[in-house]
Amino acid sequence: MSTPVRRQTKQRQAVIDALQGRDEFRSAQRIHEDMANAGVRVGLATVYRNLRALAEEDEIDVLMAPDGEALYRQCDTGGHHHHLVCRECLRSEEISAKAVEKWMHSLEEDYGFSDLEHSLEVFGTCHDCRKALNDR
Repeated sequence: MSTPVRRQTKQRQAVIDALQGRDEFRSAQRIHEDMANAGVRVGLATVYRNLRALAEEDEIDVLMAPDGEALYRQCDTGGHHHHLVCRECLRSEEISAKAVEKWMHSLEEDYGFSDLEHSLEVFGTCHDCRKALNDR
């Protein structure tokens, strides 16, 4: 059964536009605030609804911050990938994790499981934020 194609609404396109060209993960509230500052009038509930739908369709990435908040980003890499995320500014880099993928494959073989899914986000402090923290 195929996934239904969602209608491209003005609000959905506005959320997509707000995500483009950013290299950091952002909360729904921050995305909504950025949209409002750009003169885009859309309700916060609509932003949440569109972010959730885009994430379900694998159009954007979502990760859970250490504090449990959902953060969103539109990535350049299609398909499965992982992120290195700065705790301070939430800038992220897409990273290769070949060892993790190999380990996942071995879990399938060792335990007889199939269709395994995983998410790996590595949190740290980027060079710019580390420098700023040291300069304080």
